Amino acid sequence: MAFKFAFRESGGAPTILDLVAKDTETLTKGDLANLETGEIDLAATNDSALVGVILETKSHTAATTTAKCIVDADAVYSVVDNNARAAGATLDVSGATGAQTVATSSNKDLIVVRKSSATEPTLVSINRHSHWYAGTAVS
Repeated sequence: MAFKFAFRESGGAPTILDLVAKDTETLTKGDLANLETGEIDLAATNDSALVGVILETKSHTAATTTAKCIVDADAVYSVVDNNARAAGATLDVSGATGAQTVATSSNKDLIVVRKSSATEPTLVSINRHSHWYAGTAVS
């Protein structure tokens, strides 16, 4: 159910940053991260500074350990959700660590990049209004 990096719309390689964990918690490879007060935590719907996908499963200590994250605003992620999706449709982030997926949209966290059938993975990007930009200071 996790999110997986698929490609960047620009065609480039993903930008990966080590970002400090906000809370003492486990974050799982494939989870989406959100930036709060300069540190990341598990993304939830309606978060306003979604970063991207976490690349490693790790138990974190608040304000001490780091997690590798893809941070590109043009990154596209694949997620299995067993629903047909139309390109341009909006979806929300849903689920706990290790079980994140997409849900019916109320907050428009994500945008479907390409039409998909119920048997194909859904390709999504973080909605521009919800994405934290790597040029923003993290301290």
